[in-house]
Amino acid sequence: MLIETLGAARDLGRLNTILGVLIRHGFGDTVRRLGLADSLERAGHALRWDHAAELARLEPPVQVRLAIEELGPTFVKLGQILAGRADLFGPEWIAEFEKLHSHVPAVPLETLRPQLREDLGGEPETVFARFDAEPLAAASIAQVHRAQLHDGTEVVVKIRRPGVGDIIEADLRLLGRLAVLADAELPHLRPYRLQQIVRELSRSLRRELDLASECRSAERIAANLASLPWIVVPRVHWSLTHERVNVQDFVGGVPGHALAELDARGLNRSLLAQRGSQAVLKMIVEDGFFHADPHPGNVFYLEGNRIAFIDFGMVGRLSERRREELLNLLLGLVERHAQAVADVLLDWTGDEHGINLVLLENEIEIFVDQYHGVPLAQLNLGQMLADVTALLRDHHLALPSDMALLIKAFITLEGMGRGLDPGFHMTTEALPMLQRVVRARYRPRAVAARGWKTLRRTLAVAEQLPHDISRLLRNARRGRVQVGIELAHLKRVGDQIDRAANRLTMALVIAALIIGSSIVMTVQGGPTLFGLPAFGLLGFASAFVGGLWLVRAIWRSSRGRDVGPGA
Repeated sequence: MLIETLGAARDLGRLNTILGVLIRHGFGDTVRRLGLADSLERAGHALRWDHAAELARLEPPVQVRLAIEELGPTFVKLGQILAGRADLFGPEWIAEFEKLHSHVPAVPLETLRPQLREDLGGEPETVFARFDAEPLAAASIAQVHRAQLHDGTEVVVKIRRPGVGDIIEADLRLLGRLAVLADAELPHLRPYRLQQIVRELSRSLRRELDLASECRSAERIAANLASLPWIVVPRVHWSLTHERVNVQDFVGGVPGHALAELDARGLNRSLLAQRGSQAVLKMIVEDGFFHADPHPGNVFYLEGNRIAFIDFGMVGRLSERRREELLNLLLGLVERHAQAVADVLLDWTGDEHGINLVLLENEIEIFVDQYHGVPLAQLNLGQMLADVTALLRDHHLALPSDMALLIKAFITLEGMGRGLDPGFHMTTEALPMLQRVVRARYRPRAVAARGWKTLRRTLAVAEQLPHDISRLLRNARRGRVQVGIELAHLKRVGDQIDRAANRLTMALVIAALIIGSSIVMTVQGGPTLFGLPAFGLLGFASAFVGGLWLVRAIWRSSRGRDVGPGA
């Protein structure tokens, strides 16, 4: 049953809306193959199929983008995440996903007022010396108003839209269940790792819904970049910041997309590109905590060739191990060491079944070798990373989500740097920092610290070893040792056997009903219907209905085999 598959009936209204949009944008066949259209229509939900043929003439990437825009904030955020998954989607898809912006009409201040009054402890006109009713910007999750504190400080007030949390939670529940259903029913979608993408989306959206979490990320990055005086992160006013509203200093400067104004204000483009790259490289390589969406809308250029970063709703985190792997990858690319690049990429993608490791390693070596002898200043690190992800995509391999986010940030950063200064080369900026970090890893104190940490872990394992061996031997004497063996596709075979057994059981029941009813028809006495024994007629009717069900089940099963997984 659909309700059993998709959960609580409270989400069926939203599901109906989602499926209606998908059908209108040319994905009716996919909806039907998932079995959702028939189930919903039987449940009394009418799906509109009009105009579907017209929209189906568009290219698939355009169809998907238009559908995402219509579906609202959760799906727009999903599309923005997919824009960074060049390891899963080709350039034509990425280009469409990058067009997604959650620009929506602003919510009137009177609609926000009850929530603001609760969060701020008073009317906004009282809490602030000035509060602009017209927003500076409006997005699907929050909108921003400009205001002034009583001490004269200019600030921006970011306010979460009322009710948006409930919509997003319903969408996330549905997306999680649909991802499981798609993995089971549409095998050709499995390389896209839908369940992993939905988990990533859930984490990102829930962090973004908490506006106080965004401020904590901003303060952490500000502390990490304190050694770079030309980097500005807006100050947070915690007394006015909560989960649904945050207040930060207003940043006035040249927006990242208004490059023509830089020369008029006497700013040094080359210096700005250099300083921006140093800041982002430090966040990624040294700190392991970085602004994951440094596009021009989140960057401002200030007097004195300073750079301000805003909007820390999307941040990336790298563990110490990931940073070490990243260093090896970047150094391998910059220094043209093919085996180092291959080793890191294979570690990231895992031991996938069905891939030709020898072919993949050879292609990586050929890719890196093509840069042999190319001057360092002519290497385009962003393009090299994009080519690496394309190579993985061709082999149906996916990067870990944190690394996909990082590579997107790298590519965006290099594009911004070249926009500021056509002579900008990320490689020349990155190599000195990479080498410095590598040297720092092998200083005596750092080596001693890692050795001590490894020794403690080894001693902890050794301490537990006698206990583990004793427990294993005790279980073996009692015959309680279990060995788990995982066989590929065994569950699918088991399901097929289960279905076949159910049909065989039904066939036996039908045969028994027919034989029993035939015997009853020869017995005199008892209730009659149309002059015939009533129980005999009831048995024949039940056998007829069961026979129809059995024929339908066999026909649907054979039809599914004819269609095949790739249809």
